[in-house]
Amino acid sequence: MTDKVTIKIPRELYEKLRVMIEGTGFSSVTEFIVFVMRSLASSGKIKEEDTLTEEEVKAIRERLRRLGYL
Repeated sequence: MTDKVTIKIPRELYEKLRVMIEGTGFSSVTEFIVFVMRSLASSGKIKEEDTLTEEEVKAIRERLRRLGYL
């Protein structure tokens, strides 16, 4: 069995994530958060100098708007 810990997040964030994952393959907010954190951790570390260009930010915002998140 895998050791697990509890991580607390604001309820408002939890509720937004719960709504966001409806209709996706994620069965729970926890499963989604683990997926996101594993994806982030797979790079090994967070680099401070990694930044998005203004064009990348606009593209991401447009994609999120089209998906109904913004």
